[in-house]
Amino acid sequence: MAAAATMAAAARELVLRAGASDMEEEEGPLEGGPGLQEPLQLGELDITSDEFILDEVDVHIQANLEDELVKEALKTGVDLRHYSKQVELELQQIEQKSIRDYIQESENIASLHNQITACDAVLERMEQMLGAFQSDLSSISSEIRTLQEQSGAMNIRLRNRQAVRGKLGELVDGLVVPSALVTAILEAPVTEPRFLEQLQELDAKAAAVREQEARGTAACADVRGVLDRLRIKAVTKIREFILQKIYSFRKPMTNYQIPQTALLKYRFFYQFLLGNERATAKEIRDEYVETLSKIYLSYYRSYLGRLMKVQYEEVAEKDDLMGVEDTAKKGFFSKPSLRSRNTIFTLGTRGSVISPTELEAPILVPHTAQRGEQRYPFEALFRSQHYALLDNSCREYLFICEFFVVSGSAAHDLFHAVMGRTLSMTLKHLESYLTDCYDAIAVFLCIHIVLRFRNIAAKRDVPALDRYWEQVLALLWPRFERILEMNVQSVRSTDPQRLGGLDTRPHYVRAGRITRRYAEFSSALVSINQTIPNERTMQLLGQLQVEVENFVLRVAAEFSSRKEQLVFLINNYDMMLGVLMERAADDSKEVESFQQLLNARTQEFIEELLSPPFGGLVAFVKEAEALIERGQAERLRGEEARVTQLIRGFGSSWKSSVESLSQDVMRSFTNFKNGTSIIQGALTQLIQLYHRFHRVLSQPQLRALPARAELINIHHLMVELKKHKPNF
Repeated sequence: MAAAATMAAAARELVLRAGASDMEEEEGPLEGGPGLQEPLQLGELDITSDEFILDEVDVHIQANLEDELVKEALKTGVDLRHYSKQVELELQQIEQKSIRDYIQESENIASLHNQITACDAVLERMEQMLGAFQSDLSSISSEIRTLQEQSGAMNIRLRNRQAVRGKLGELVDGLVVPSALVTAILEAPVTEPRFLEQLQELDAKAAAVREQEARGTAACADVRGVLDRLRIKAVTKIREFILQKIYSFRKPMTNYQIPQTALLKYRFFYQFLLGNERATAKEIRDEYVETLSKIYLSYYRSYLGRLMKVQYEEVAEKDDLMGVEDTAKKGFFSKPSLRSRNTIFTLGTRGSVISPTELEAPILVPHTAQRGEQRYPFEALFRSQHYALLDNSCREYLFICEFFVVSGSAAHDLFHAVMGRTLSMTLKHLESYLTDCYDAIAVFLCIHIVLRFRNIAAKRDVPALDRYWEQVLALLWPRFERILEMNVQSVRSTDPQRLGGLDTRPHYVRAGRITRRYAEFSSALVSINQTIPNERTMQLLGQLQVEVENFVLRVAAEFSSRKEQLVFLINNYDMMLGVLMERAADDSKEVESFQQLLNARTQEFIEELLSPPFGGLVAFVKEAEALIERGQAERLRGEEARVTQLIRGFGSSWKSSVESLSQDVMRSFTNFKNGTSIIQGALTQLIQLYHRFHRVLSQPQLRALPARAELINIHHLMVELKKHKPNF
């Protein structure tokens, strides 16, 4: 049955195709009919005979016979003719039904056909329009490219014209001389602002004309004459004005700083001369240098001469040295010595001259000081003189740099052309003064004044004085070293036997005055040097300290007893240490050195002090401790009588001995605080000695000694000894 159905389907297809072919021949093709979306175009194959149909049927039959279903139907024996008729009947029914459907939809099909035809016409017209648009767009694109090329060329021409216009405008503006410029240069006073404004304009135009002439611009010849005449007129007026200002400096009693400061407002005048008339600029600069150098020289020479008249009348001389005696004989024509030679070795209030408040204080006015009968040490005069020099030099250097438009080595040379004579005069005066100066503290203070003024000049950015500061220090340092060497030599050459009567107390003998001078002098230099440390100073002070220590030892050797020698050494060391600690830092080398010497001599004196009343006790304790340490304690059994005598002797005399010891110490030492310390050290050592004596007696060899019952209790001894401690 399946094979029959397949064969029937193939037969129906052939019939339908045959019927469709007949209908196309009779009525034409039915476009858009149902089931005929792809009509068979037989006309294109040119097939009209029935043979083709039969052949095609055979092909289909042959093909269907190969089908499995058809083979199965043939095997079962189905009657194909009957089945074919049935299929043909069904096809006829379907065909009739299809025809009726076509007839019913004929109007819609016709309308659809018309619409399709109209759409084809519209699409054809649109295609024509788009083709025209495409051709128009291609022509527009070429026109746009042409316009772009023309626009670029026009833009280049515009930029070129603008550049030419700007150059020509600058050239014309630089060459044209306005009437306002001519009027101001010829008629306006140089002090009016419009003259300065037009002078700047004239300078700019002259520079522009020179530049254009270098380029070969012919138009410059038209304005060169006018500009030259205006330049000559401006130079003449400026020269007269500046020279008049400079000449005003020369008037007596004139404060030259006021017109000098006023010149800074017209510093462009000199710049104009420098760029347009160098000969006139040089004339003005030379006149300024000549005038100011004379003014400064006259001012400082007069000020220095009047300043030295208010110096102390009593100054140190070559015999006013640390080791030279006050009774040293002088010549008949020599000046009287200082009333108190110690003043040149004492700092006192002189150190305030380098304090920040005093260092930059107003300078001294000599005639005011003379009316008030005031006198000053040399370092105060030196400070006032050099502060005035520093202040005026800084102002002058800055004025030169700003007004004369110079810097570096040129400014340095111009400054020394103005101030060189003044600086040389002050150096010669200082050199002359130092030749007869023997005040080391004054010279050392001057050194530190120079060091501080050099730092101030550096902060003000004025390097022109650096060479002068070095020259001043080159004069001060050798003189300071020479004075210190003279003092060292004076101490070294001092003969203790020529000092007269000796005394262990430093305040009542000449040797004590020498050590006092050293202490004051050393502490003064150390305190000054702490602000700006200098190793050269410490080396020189070290040499002086060695000589003073040797001198103290030489004087101490003049005493017959060791006790007196120690008292003398302790008093002098204590006095020098006290002065040094009062004015110098506690950690200075001098303080440390004398502290060690004082401690060593104090300990030795305490032992010397305890030796007479308690020497036997000290000797026994040392011998017994040595025997015990060597393991020979059995030898102590033969010392019972000696120990008994020591116990009873100490118990009967220790109070009177301590009282005598205390009085002796207080008489020997002028510094009660130092004497108290020595007494306390002696009593402490005595307690330690008696405690050691107790430990020796606690040994088995001496433990049964009857005299041990007479030993004084350590705590009772400490309480009793505390009563003998003086309080100051």
